Amino acid sequence: MNRELLEKPFEKTFIKQRKGYNGNILDYVEGPTVIQRLNDAFDGQWTFEVVRHQILDNEIVVLGKFTADGITKMQYGASQITKSKEDNTPICIGDDMKAAATDALKKTATLLGVGLRLYRNDSPLVTNLPKPESKAAEEPEKPANGNGRLTNKQLSCIFAIAKNKGMQNKDIKALTIEQFNKQPEFLTKSEASALIKELSQK
Repeated sequence: MNRELLEKPFEKTFIKQRKGYNGNILDYVEGPTVIQRLNDAFDGQWTFEVVRHQILDNEIVVLGKFTADGITKMQYGASQITKSKEDNTPICIGDDMKAAATDALKKTATLLGVGLRLYRNDSPLVTNLPKPESKAAEEPEKPANGNGRLTNKQLSCIFAIAKNKGMQNKDIKALTIEQFNKQPEFLTKSEASALIKELSQK
């Protein structure tokens, strides 16, 4: 498994945009792009199957299973059922099923780091947020518990301390997944503070 390649950011030419359910513009990468990344990272030696599916009134939901190098990841995917404007009947359930399966594959791929930078807390990154250099972008909105996602300063501090300790980026990612079950970018402020303290004492 080529972890570095899996987590490599996609070039802008591969990032598409669509309107989300709430009207915001979301960034995403297409299925074939994700498949190519997986082929490159695993030399084509991987499998994907739909474990189960459910056809609802307006949506198809599937549970996908990805396997490669002894690693198994499972995630749900979904697709709206395309219906005729004339009589509101499904046009092609098969195509909608494939779209849901592709969505599941893309989501299992994010568990390996593919396109993870396009997501925040399991939701696609909203592109109409303030630009990174603005102050508003440095301080994410705080949830009700007052402990929002870590700041850019905390994230930079974590990697800087780790570098001084002779650790690589992949070591930090492995550490946060082991301790908090999440990538460094998704730590809360308190979790980041605890990690910084721990790294400083090593």
